[in-house]
Amino acid sequence: MQVIYPGSFDPITFGHLDVLERATNLFEKVIITIAVNTRKNAIFTPDERISLIRESISHESWSEKVDIQKFTGLLVDYAHENNVKTLIRGVRQFSDYEYEFRMALMNRKLGRDIDTIFLMPSEHLTFVSGSLVREIAYWGGDVSHFVPANVAEALKNKYR
Repeated sequence: MQVIYPGSFDPITFGHLDVLERATNLFEKVIITIAVNTRKNAIFTPDERISLIRESISHESWSEKVDIQKFTGLLVDYAHENNVKTLIRGVRQFSDYEYEFRMALMNRKLGRDIDTIFLMPSEHLTFVSGSLVREIAYWGGDVSHFVPANVAEALKNKYR
């Protein structure tokens, strides 16, 4: 069975990677989908994010179970086009759950056959978010505890 792990991944963090590894332990194939949303001001282009993710997981034994794609539009449409019935979402804290719960219900309303599974990262990663990492990187802080080395370097180069 294959699942979709959607997100902006701008940038991918150790929390994302933790959830991804958990998903690969549960499913045969995980499709990471990079949402292309022109309404958001992303730091990295979709192609840069794909490259950063590929490089971040290339050494992992489970990386062959991961496919990385980008998409535009409704996630349920993308899921149907790829014959996927299950979405994976990472939930770090209760405020994430409230938002993700609403999204899961909306996705189910739009695609009655679509289910969402919530996975939690390790507790030491529950405070890590892409927006916090971007903020730290913007101000020249050390993000090496929150993102892979290639991502930390890419962030440093973006904010020089």
